[in-house]
Amino acid sequence: MNDNNFTRTNDVVIVGGGLAGLFCALKLAPRPVTLISAAPLGQGASSAWAQGGIAAAVAEGDTPEAHAADTIAVGGGLVDEAVALGIAREAVPRIHDLLSYGVPFDRDLEGKLAVGREAAHSARRIVHVRGDGAGAAIIATLSEAVRRTPSIRVIEGLVAEALLTRDGAVTGLQLRDAGNPAARPLLLAARAVVLATGGIGHLYAVTTNPLEASGSGLAIAARAGAVIADPEFVQFHPTAIMTGGDPAPLATEALRGEGATLINANGERFMAARHPLAELAPRDIVARGVFAEIAAGRGTFLDARAALGARFADRFPTVHASCIAAGIDPARQAIPIAPAAHYHMGGIAVDARGRSSIDGLWAGGEVSSTGAHGANRLASNSLLEAAVYAARIADDIAGRVLPSPTRLPDAPIASGGGTPDAATVKRLRTTMSSCVGVIRDDHGLMEAVHHFATLEREATSIALGNMATSALLVAASAWSRRESRGAHFRIDHPTDVPALAQRTMTTLAAAREVAESLSARPLPRSAQPLIA
Repeated sequence: MNDNNFTRTNDVVIVGGGLAGLFCALKLAPRPVTLISAAPLGQGASSAWAQGGIAAAVAEGDTPEAHAADTIAVGGGLVDEAVALGIAREAVPRIHDLLSYGVPFDRDLEGKLAVGREAAHSARRIVHVRGDGAGAAIIATLSEAVRRTPSIRVIEGLVAEALLTRDGAVTGLQLRDAGNPAARPLLLAARAVVLATGGIGHLYAVTTNPLEASGSGLAIAARAGAVIADPEFVQFHPTAIMTGGDPAPLATEALRGEGATLINANGERFMAARHPLAELAPRDIVARGVFAEIAAGRGTFLDARAALGARFADRFPTVHASCIAAGIDPARQAIPIAPAAHYHMGGIAVDARGRSSIDGLWAGGEVSSTGAHGANRLASNSLLEAAVYAARIADDIAGRVLPSPTRLPDAPIASGGGTPDAATVKRLRTTMSSCVGVIRDDHGLMEAVHHFATLEREATSIALGNMATSALLVAASAWSRRESRGAHFRIDHPTDVPALAQRTMTTLAAAREVAESLSARPLPRSAQPLIA
């Protein structure tokens, strides 16, 4: 790979090969676009693993207003209502866009889009592909469309490790070979940068996210000075399949929508006593219910034997394959499950057009925070939000006169290649799960902030430093929010505080200030991990 190919470009540069990145590139055509993906297209993106589908009010009797109301009800008082309604109203056009690219959404006997129901939705409004294959089908279809589009230059195998800025505006990116962290960094000039790098799930020891979801996009934006919104709100999917995989395979929520139940090792259902919707309660409530059963030593299982039985393999082939690979026949056996880091409601703060606080930087998909999800994401809203904002970002860029490329620096702005130490990464992930997980408290969060601040300050690897940066943002904001709201649950502050019903807006500098303020306080000896 010749460095000269990367030092100058007039392109819009999109970082990320998931739904937001691919869709934005296609919407910008025929404008020249460079799409950078750490993994080969179709791999390494959480979008491809999404089993639920896309929420859209396409069924007779359903409305965008009802969809938005459900989104707001779940979001713990922090959802931007105008954003939620705008996304719901744009759902149908985005579904038709995906159909035009060839996404084979399921249809009923009359040829209409088939819809399913998932937790906390008041209607059946989730469009699927073969039950649990929507994400994979969408990414495969869009990847093919991108490769066929002459205006899109695809560069695979590079990871963005720093943003280049001058006078408060983005001028380019620092990249490195994803397969060779010791390789010389590459500098790429850009007139506009769109970050669509995904979430932070792999900062946790148990996650449903791919390896690439390690918070790199969040970190490089924060290090460049971007405002970060709601980083403390991490959604844990309650039904990750616990068979030792990393990432853990996911048992889609649609299974519970079809009647599967949650039971403990004694065969007892436990969610009905916790919420009127039982298994279909909001995810944060179900995740805490599952966590409590595990903590009590009773174990937890997803039981689809009565609801699906022999129909399991045909209705949910992806989950079925994961179970069979682990030696479990879900038609005859209950599936062992546990909560796992799944989706980050927080991210780079963006406005209604996907613009960040840094001129020339847009963000879409899970790396962004639009205000649509509040403190707790409604099921199957993530792919919808990614598509809606990808289209908005494309429209916004297309309507702007972009500045001429600026001269790149003569040397990398950040040094420190090399592979992060495996033991250090393992400790970071364990600390996130034990101290910043499903249930949090002051002691654990203090321990996490201390650890991540030290790690960020002393990291000799850029990759490790970026992981520590994202972890610090989450932990510092979680320590600062002294209440429980949505997916953020503190056992020492178990109720919500009405005065705190507002979104978090923070920066890396503010997170470091939290760490500095805590550095004078000794860690309590009684601090114990909440999750083994």
